[in-house]
Amino acid sequence: MQSVVGPEEITGRAMSDTYIIEVGSQPAGIIVRAPGGYQFFAASHRFNRLEGQIFRNPREAERAARRLASGMPLAA
Repeated sequence: MQSVVGPEEITGRAMSDTYIIEVGSQPAGIIVRAPGGYQFFAASHRFNRLEGQIFRNPREAERAARRLASGMPLAA
């Protein structure tokens, strides 16, 4: 997968409980549905700062991974 399709973009289809997050062609991690959103599990040390964080939706997790990869500060 190149990027995530957020639940808000899926109409009339069941939402997945797990998504793969990639930045460019590098796997950043996976997110798994959890109470309160989606929990991030890093695929490489580069994305360890996101490990365990809960995101409201897959798109939010993808944005955080892209910010981290580009050296931009993560939202507080």
